[in-house]
Amino acid sequence: MTDYNAIAEAYIAAWNETDATARKALVEAAFTSGVTYRDPIMQGDGHGGIDALIQGVHSQFPGFHFKLKGKADGFGDHIRFSWGLGPDGAEAVIEGSDFATLEGGRLSGITGFLDKVPG
Repeated sequence: MTDYNAIAEAYIAAWNETDATARKALVEAAFTSGVTYRDPIMQGDGHGGIDALIQGVHSQFPGFHFKLKGKADGFGDHIRFSWGLGPDGAEAVIEGSDFATLEGGRLSGITGFLDKVPG
């Protein structure tokens, strides 16, 4: 049985890691080597592309962290979950929901939707 919440938590852990070496290991564990990521404002392919996206978010929003909103949901090789991004102890500034496909328990294709963005 697939633990969808553990997969979403691994995704969030990778996005929250600021140390490049530690993040590389988390990205490799959570995402397939051929992963694709698409949302309305950015896209990336492969481990290097995902790492670049994460580094970009950390550069644009220093000190912000991702948090899961609720529990992940899934069936078969599909998963969906929602998240918030903001400073610790404060309301999320940005919120989104991601839908992804899985391959061998790792994320292989992510489509992100932005549910709340600053004006």
